[in-house]
Amino acid sequence: MSDTFDFPRVRSDSMSSMASQSTSARLMLRQRLAQLLTCLEDLSSDDEANEEVSRTLDEAFHLCGRYTNRESFRLHMVTWNVSTAEPPADVRTLLQLDSQPATDLYVIGLQEVKATPVRYVSDLIAEDSWSLLFMDTLAPMGYIKVTSVRMQGLLLILFAKQAHLPFIRDIQSTYTRTGLFGYWGNKGGVSVRFSFYGHMLCFLNCHLAAHMNYALQRMDEFEYILDTQDFDMYNTPNVLDHKVVFWFGDLNFRIADHGMHFLRSSINNGRFNLLWDRDQLTMMKKKEPILQEFEEGPLRFKPTYKFDRFSETYDTSGKKRKPAWTDRILWRIKPKAAETEDENSSTTSSVDDDEYPVKVMQDMYTSDVSYGVSDHKPVIGTFNLEMRKKVETPLVTLTMDGHWSADEDATFTYTILENFESSTWDWIGLYKIGFKSASDYSTFTWVKDDEVAANGEVVTVHIKNELPLLAGDYVLGYYSTNMQTLIAFSPTFQILESKRAVKVPENINGHEK
Repeated sequence: MSDTFDFPRVRSDSMSSMASQSTSARLMLRQRLAQLLTCLEDLSSDDEANEEVSRTLDEAFHLCGRYTNRESFRLHMVTWNVSTAEPPADVRTLLQLDSQPATDLYVIGLQEVKATPVRYVSDLIAEDSWSLLFMDTLAPMGYIKVTSVRMQGLLLILFAKQAHLPFIRDIQSTYTRTGLFGYWGNKGGVSVRFSFYGHMLCFLNCHLAAHMNYALQRMDEFEYILDTQDFDMYNTPNVLDHKVVFWFGDLNFRIADHGMHFLRSSINNGRFNLLWDRDQLTMMKKKEPILQEFEEGPLRFKPTYKFDRFSETYDTSGKKRKPAWTDRILWRIKPKAAETEDENSSTTSSVDDDEYPVKVMQDMYTSDVSYGVSDHKPVIGTFNLEMRKKVETPLVTLTMDGHWSADEDATFTYTILENFESSTWDWIGLYKIGFKSASDYSTFTWVKDDEVAANGEVVTVHIKNELPLLAGDYVLGYYSTNMQTLIAFSPTFQILESKRAVKVPENINGHEK
């Protein structure tokens, strides 16, 4: 059973973190209509007045349109220090798979994944046990692993619904070590950045220095991670250049000053608010400008550290660690001032940001105390990202020809619709519905191998004798080597059962099959 408490949803947006977007729009529209009425009074046959009326109407309708056609995407985030444990048998409740509306993106950040030298090398060759569990759980629900990044015990994984993959672009990841003066990766940060329907998002999973007296060192490590992480993107070379940044992980901030008796009494009585003002991260926000740009929902759940394993009892060992909210999820909308003062920003990009704001609304911030494999409890944050899509056209289209079965050659076509950094190393895979990742294909074929296809060119591809023998539902997916992701899918289609498929008799030795 998870600790969940009702609280007002926390909301922020890229235009203003306080004022309502719709109120601003109505005010501007009212001003334009007032100008229109003034022009109508002088309309007569004055050509200049006619032009002013036309221009004012255009602006009014444009303002009306700016705040329509916005869509909401559900983001589910998890942070969990797993303390080198093997994963539990089931993580369905952690992922809240039955929630409505359905989740669009899952971002999972783990710390202290087991990383002995032999284990770490084997995990680099094949998926680690935690990734496999999440993939096995999410794939049947239609979620595909988009990318992941690992630095020793730190792991960050991104999953998305198949429909979103063609619009998740420019994926890059990086990491920063802060353990042993920057030479060891037991502490530090891993991040993934990408464009989501044209909006730049970045997720930063951190594991910072432990212990009560190291709050300033944690702050130094965070600033060092922000300073050193960079991406090969002209418009978002650093973490804080992104329109939305989520910072989460085992940040290791503790609850200062209070004694053990007061802490446990406040927690047992559900009076978490008595502890907020001594939470080190909350205290730091009052004096650190960079932290003041980040938002966090109220801490209305039990401190997530430190528990006896497989229990809901705080540490009873000889160390008797004080409970603390070490595991956190925060987010930052790029400040308006930063957008307009950016030396590299043009007037066009500033206007573009005005026309395509992003709103972030947190629906839930809680922990799930039912999981006991670790001495930390996992923290869950669910968000609605409200945005107007900048990008709605896939880069490639894929079309099947005729019926498909292993008894005959299959044919399909693909067409490049928009310029992108295509390569002769790009390939097109055949995926059975319920596939886990880009590498989970049944078969694949290279794209046009002598040259890169031109925009609008229809390229025909043949697949010979490589289709599955049994019937099933499949899609074709175009994988871009340079973009390191699947950028297009065909409609779902059925492969027919082959005549060569092995038939299992209905009755074998008197037993039903």
